[in-house]
Amino acid sequence: MLRSYARNLHTGGVTDERNVLGDPLEPCGTDPMTGFFRDGCCSTGSEDLGNHTVCAVVTKEFLDHQRAVGNDLSTPRPEWAFPGLRPGDRWCVVAARWLQAYRAGAAAPVVLASTNARALEIVPIEALREHAVDVPADPRSLT
Repeated sequence: MLRSYARNLHTGGVTDERNVLGDPLEPCGTDPMTGFFRDGCCSTGSEDLGNHTVCAVVTKEFLDHQRAVGNDLSTPRPEWAFPGLRPGDRWCVVAARWLQAYRAGAAAPVVLASTNARALEIVPIEALREHAVDVPADPRSLT
């Protein structure tokens, strides 16, 4: 992946990007490998014109909605290193596309710890929190 390689050369593979909670950005998904830079994180930069910053756990409803509005996320596109998504995949989606699905009642669940703070330029934090599926670092705290 040239974008990831170029980014790692530029940053040394280290990022100081923050998530929407104000903490260091956590990985979103590696199977399939997500992120604009295909580094597993919803990292962004000036070359990411789409703002691929929302870490979503895609659902059939979300994928169907996106296909219906002209954004087919299910079909593989090898020329973009895009494997095509299935329900349950974690993927860094374009913030405006997630907001579009939210407004249509088809928003995918969101992992806040892995959603880049830059998503807040487009999506209200309340909308993201409404669909949050984060699990605490220590799940025993849920008892």
